[in-house]
Amino acid sequence: MTGWYPVFRRELGGYFATPVAYVFIIIFLILAGVSTFQLGNFFARGQADLAPFFNFHPWLYLFLIPALSMRLWAEERKSGTIELLLTLPVSPSGAVVGKYLAAWIFTGVALLLTVPLWVTVNRLGDPDNGAIFTGYLGSLLMAGGFLAIGSAVSAATKSQVIAFVISVVLCFAMLLLGFGAVQDFFGSWVPAPVLDTMSTFSFLTQFDMLSRGVIEARSVVFFASLIICLLVANVVLIDLRKSA
Repeated sequence: MTGWYPVFRRELGGYFATPVAYVFIIIFLILAGVSTFQLGNFFARGQADLAPFFNFHPWLYLFLIPALSMRLWAEERKSGTIELLLTLPVSPSGAVVGKYLAAWIFTGVALLLTVPLWVTVNRLGDPDNGAIFTGYLGSLLMAGGFLAIGSAVSAATKSQVIAFVISVVLCFAMLLLGFGAVQDFFGSWVPAPVLDTMSTFSFLTQFDMLSRGVIEARSVVFFASLIICLLVANVVLIDLRKSA
């Protein structure tokens, strides 16, 4: 992974050098607040937890993360700067990891800015802080999964719009695999073992376990394996572009 750190530093600094980053953070915080207090009835529930906050994260990430990831490689390919990047002493894997980590850290910063909600719920009651911590961990891992999908798709096209649309479709599919209505639809004609396997590949299923305060190895391994496999695919796509 030669040269990953300079790429990471450049990309992360680039986020905060443009107003786009601040717009993304503001939109995320506004939507998180609206979904928690208005749609999730935070105060009306009368419970000291952040379940209404975490329940909407998959759907917030469904559109916000592809909007963030669509520019990772599509912009480089369209402008032709990908050739310049690959002529530097930076390996394709280093470039992929550097760009990915910068986007993931940036997403983590946006998520970290919601910590005042955690402070608020502690002032209002006596919540299970362990469950809240695992909820944040699960949210960060899920965001990483969405980013890995978006990054790989972005490397396969020159159009940011196409990268956004395809990423949303793929991420939506990963969510629907664990959705109750989809499980019921396939349950009538798909064997139970296959249905269970489909469910384990769902972001909703894996995130639900973590958001309830249960750190299961299979959930962590699922997200870690997904991210690694997609980053490898991303490197392959960049290598193909380099040799083209």
